[in-house]
Amino acid sequence: MKAFVFPGQGAQFSGMGKELYNSFPQAKELFEKANDILGFRITDIMFEGSDEELRQTKVTQPAIFIHSVILSICHHDFTPEMVAGHSLGEFSALVAAESMSFEDGLRLVSARAKAMQKACELEPSTMAAVLGMEDSDVEEICANTPGIVVPANYNSKGQLVISGSISSVNQACETLKVAGAKRAIVLAVGGAFHSPLMEPARQELAEAIAATKFNTPICPIYQNVDAKPHTSPEEIKSNLMLQLTAPVRWRQSVENMWADGGREFIELGPGNVLQNLIKKIAPESVTGGYQ
Repeated sequence: MKAFVFPGQGAQFSGMGKELYNSFPQAKELFEKANDILGFRITDIMFEGSDEELRQTKVTQPAIFIHSVILSICHHDFTPEMVAGHSLGEFSALVAAESMSFEDGLRLVSARAKAMQKACELEPSTMAAVLGMEDSDVEEICANTPGIVVPANYNSKGQLVISGSISSVNQACETLKVAGAKRAIVLAVGGAFHSPLMEPARQELAEAIAATKFNTPICPIYQNVDAKPHTSPEEIKSNLMLQLTAPVRWRQSVENMWADGGREFIELGPGNVLQNLIKKIAPESVTGGYQ
């Protein structure tokens, strides 16, 4: 079975989407529609902007979403039997699988980016990548560290990202190193994504999700919150509302897709992060990508 997967924040690069814009009339029309919806020419930043400009929250998330979704629309053989996306990528996957419209998806992604930025400004917070430790050991150390620090991204076996207040993340990293982690590296991110510190953003985005029309997707989507396949619009909405404060269960999603017959994984969007993770999670799978 063929699975299409969609990347999250951090995969952006200057020049992203430019070839699509110039090659497909339908792509050009959608890029221009995105400019109108957002109220600024995001295409100028995507095609010619600096890395710093692309890192702006209001730019990064919509840019990756737009690029990924338009790739799915222009892909010569977009025939998914299952889809999944990493964090932000879940919104791309939902639009690609026709669970919601491009316009509604972009509005939600833009609202998500702004809500997350506001939440980041309320309390200094960060994330850290932990390598070479069992998930259960990382979970236990997080649970026993004072303050807020939680598992945020289950990326692959031996690679888990934690998230929380700066002091708690730093303390957890020191404990993890002593306990045998190969590395525990604080990441250059703007805040504690997929942690309780995103609760103000979750509430704000939940209202926008509740007001958005969702359809039955053309194939199951394996959602971040529980790593299970969903086709019910109500279940999809409910899970999406929980996403910002819940961990991204990417490894579990890929394992479940493999167990359900997924053998070819195609990444649509900038970068190849998901392909590399999938090779570690399901080594026998066939991976590829378009950007």
